[in-house]
Amino acid sequence: MTPTMVRGQGASLTEPVFLRACRAEPVEHVPVWFMRQAGRSLPEYRALRGSGSILETISDPVTACEVTMQPVRRYGVDAAILFSDIVVPFHAIGFGVDVVPGRGPVIDRPFGDESDLERLRPLTSDDISHVTKTVDLVVEQLSSSDTPLIGFAGAPFTVASYLVEGAPTREFAVIKALMHARPQLFDQLSDRLVEITVSFLRAQVKHGARALQLFDSWAGALTREEYERFALPATQRVLAGVKDLGVPTILFGVGTSHLLDLMATAGSDVVGIDYHLSLNEGRALVGPLAVQGNLDPTACLGSIDDAQRATRAVLAAAGREAGHIFNLGHGVLPQTNPDVLAAVVEVVHAEGKAGVA
Repeated sequence: MTPTMVRGQGASLTEPVFLRACRAEPVEHVPVWFMRQAGRSLPEYRALRGSGSILETISDPVTACEVTMQPVRRYGVDAAILFSDIVVPFHAIGFGVDVVPGRGPVIDRPFGDESDLERLRPLTSDDISHVTKTVDLVVEQLSSSDTPLIGFAGAPFTVASYLVEGAPTREFAVIKALMHARPQLFDQLSDRLVEITVSFLRAQVKHGARALQLFDSWAGALTREEYERFALPATQRVLAGVKDLGVPTILFGVGTSHLLDLMATAGSDVVGIDYHLSLNEGRALVGPLAVQGNLDPTACLGSIDDAQRATRAVLAAAGREAGHIFNLGHGVLPQTNPDVLAAVVEVVHAEGKAGVA
């Protein structure tokens, strides 16, 4: 029997609901997954991983595959996301990156001048063979359920903020000083990051990832003028660099309410809405694109009843128009009770109306 075709190139009702929702197509139920669903709050993750840098776990494909699969088994979410980190390709090329538990990415020698450009060499398949092996293993395990795997990377500005600042920051003073005082050097840095990021994303799709998310986590630190000049062009080039692959793309940032209309011009299929803005307001700002979000992660720290009530409010704000992927408005907090997330999934699947005939 020939599948019934729906709006969107190459799409059909036989595709997973997550992929159809990314393209704002009809779905049987609203799909749901959680940023940082792999790890953090799961006791089975903590038992498996132990202590030490997350990069050690990522370097072991068998362990990274198992961590990726754990939330899929536990929650019945509609997509898996690769257990990895946005600094992985830069660690792989030897830029001197580590992820310190409780702190985040730390750079041994932060980017500071033209000589550091040579440290950002092109990414090769050998550099990330552990990542692509993990993708291979996950895709094999997901094949029986046809659950799609989301690959991901950091957007150039967010990655640059780590490489230049040397560690997580709240002020972004060093990178903003570089942007404004030496814009040509910042552009050269962005060029290198675009090339590496595109290579990293394309490799994940080549090995079976069926969607991609670009995390511009710290874009919200920029003014509209700064975003248009220093972040948006590079983000557009990354998304253009994977467009021919035919997989849906998601662009997400935190504190980006003032930037959503600009982010909608970057070239993604979906714009992630963080928890600072009502989802209906976010949908109005991004126009015809699908949206992802946006339950406040702290709503999952209380009772199941409280979390389900907050979930219903997000579903109501999403309305009935097609093109909503339910998610948190940021990542799962480590102290979250997994049973609460499981209850959220149940409500979304049972009561979500966006795109449901």
